[in-house]
Amino acid sequence: MHVELFEIAHRFRGPPKSGHGGYVCGRIAKHLQGTVAVRLKAPPPLNTELRLESTNEDARLFQDTTLVGEAKRTHLELQVPPRPSYEETEQAAERFVGFKTHPFPGCFGCGPERKPFDGLRIFPGSVDGSSMIAARWDPDATLAGDSGNVKSEFLWSALDCTGGFAVFPLPDGVAIVLGELCASIVGEVTPGERCVVIGWPLGAEGRKRLAGSAVYSTNGKLIAKARAVWIEVPLSTWN
Repeated sequence: MHVELFEIAHRFRGPPKSGHGGYVCGRIAKHLQGTVAVRLKAPPPLNTELRLESTNEDARLFQDTTLVGEAKRTHLELQVPPRPSYEETEQAAERFVGFKTHPFPGCFGCGPERKPFDGLRIFPGSVDGSSMIAARWDPDATLAGDSGNVKSEFLWSALDCTGGFAVFPLPDGVAIVLGELCASIVGEVTPGERCVVIGWPLGAEGRKRLAGSAVYSTNGKLIAKARAVWIEVPLSTWN
């Protein structure tokens, strides 16, 4: 078993006092190969020592004895829509609903309050004539690992919020938080690439809302895809 200790820095928050769901899922899945499903069991705390225990097949993240999240290798059957054109993507981003009202405006993935080289600044809006949403993503050098490529946890981060906005709108007083993210990373991205991120709804089950998301590289290659389960919660819980 591999054991790693780390903290979630304040930079990587989603809600104001909790780790960004996609980022945390990516950290939990870090040492697992292939497609991985991660389920979050508790709000990931910021600036607190966490313990990641992983084998070749699964992983679990703890705060002391509290299970924060768990992951396992799996399979993902998901039909990914074609990438929209850059013109369609630029037009879609202008319709990002988070510019008018956002439950977590400081979110690492999609918060409009975040500055370049701080947040990912992925602002997905609706693509004309479809249920898809899309955004441009320009990953910066702060997201790169030793290989020079963008770290996998930031690909997980990009997949997160884009799927969430695909299941909007929400009733007044309601927010959604990531319950489970199943992702398959099939390629790599380097800082400075002009990527396209898309999301689309997959249905609803009670308080659960389901969505797909994907990341495309500059040359149109599919880099990552995911299926997310979002849970409706009172907005007051997170503010």
